[in-house]
Amino acid sequence: MDRCVVLVDAGYLLGASASLLAGEPSRSRVMVDHTALIASLRERAEEETGLPLLRIYWFDAAPERRPLPEHRRLRVLPRVTVRLGALTRAEGRWVQKGVDAAMHAELSELARNRACADVVLVTGDGDLLPGMMSAKEHGVAVHLWALQAADGDFNQSEDLVGEADERRVLDRDWITRSVSLREQLPPFPSSGPPPEIAKILAAPPASPRPAAAETPAPPAEPEPSAPHKVVPTPKDLAGRAQAHVQPAPQPVAPAAANGPVLRWSSDRGYVDRPAEQPCAADSLPTLAQLTTAEQRWADREEDITAIGGDPHEVGQVFARRWTERLGDKERLTVIWSDYPRIPHKVDGELLRYAARFGLLAHKDDQIDEHDRYAIRAGFWKELAARVPGGEQIVVDD
Repeated sequence: MDRCVVLVDAGYLLGASASLLAGEPSRSRVMVDHTALIASLRERAEEETGLPLLRIYWFDAAPERRPLPEHRRLRVLPRVTVRLGALTRAEGRWVQKGVDAAMHAELSELARNRACADVVLVTGDGDLLPGMMSAKEHGVAVHLWALQAADGDFNQSEDLVGEADERRVLDRDWITRSVSLREQLPPFPSSGPPPEIAKILAAPPASPRPAAAETPAPPAEPEPSAPHKVVPTPKDLAGRAQAHVQPAPQPVAPAAANGPVLRWSSDRGYVDRPAEQPCAADSLPTLAQLTTAEQRWADREEDITAIGGDPHEVGQVFARRWTERLGDKERLTVIWSDYPRIPHKVDGELLRYAARFGLLAHKDDQIDEHDRYAIRAGFWKELAARVPGGEQIVVDD
């Protein structure tokens, strides 16, 4: 059919962009505007092939093949399909598995089914050579796109370059429309040692002291024999009287008498709250208790198709559903007395909901501290706009 398809190896595209802009192939060194990047790919593909776009396939890897926030943002864009391989740890570095095989299978299937007339490949891996040859045998024109290399040389397999029908290079100007260098904090200047320490370090080494003439040591006098020590038997120990000393009674601290004290950290400082005094907001129901089966299905549909997975957005979506289903917003006003503390059950439910969007660090499956802050900030911002009394609350984004 007279349509074009774009297959993108995200590891190659973003890694080569990082090499060009930051001097190293670490994707963490660059920031990507995925919406602008997809729009640029579509515009360039339709311009060069002269055909309308059928679809953009985005091939990437993720731990346990669970989509990360960037993958969730991509797959809700029109005409974009995300395919994920596995990201595993091997010999101290992350290695992607199954991405090349998935690209090969998709390329061969598209050509075999005559789903498109032209295919644009954004990759540099020579493992795709058999798939490229198979696509050409089925009458598909193959366009190979490369990214401008940092050293001015090829960053693609020469076999791919030789087999492609058309080849284009995406230069720095094209890349910087949607990819930018992430700013890094400058290293903290190293201050020298204190003056008194520097003076000691700068002093010349002391001259060696001349060796003194060795004098023979006087003969050791025999030690006097120690008196015989009597070791008490168990019978002697059992017969000894033991003194019974009663410790003086210690005054009971008020906090201990009233139970343990919980200390909450917030921008208002430390807030002490005795454990025996439950918070009024703890009696509020959780979102799960307020959600029907039909609403649960609708929530999942919205999560898959419309929620990008940004931590701040996740907190806002959760708060919106919670306030709407609680109904009586006056009932929620008690929550302001405990700000910034979220009721314990609701907070746990909020973090579990955020975990669905891949907001988990690779270590110990814990949500990153920065993401937790953003999730809760989004929660409070949404509540401030919906619940009476929230206009006095200032939430940092």
